Amino acid sequence: MMPLTFAGRGEPVQIMKINGNAEVKQHLADMGFVVGGNVTVISEADGNMIVNIKESRVAIGKEMALKIMI
Repeated sequence: MMPLTFAGRGEPVQIMKINGNAEVKQHLADMGFVVGGNVTVISEADGNMIVNIKESRVAIGKEMALKIMI
C-alpha cells in the first residue's frame, strides 16, 4: 500500500485503506472516498490533487491525499 500521492496521472486505482481520526474518515467518505472505491488522478501540483471519483471531480490537499492508501 502507498498514499494516493504516488498514483500516476490517469491511472485508475482502488482505495485500500483510509487513515486518520473518525472525523477525517467521515469527511473523506462524504466526498466519496471509501474503501474499495476507485479513484483516478486528473492533475497534481505540489501534492494537491484533482481526482475523479464516482464520476465527479474533487480537489483534495496533500495532507488528505496522504491519508488515502491505495
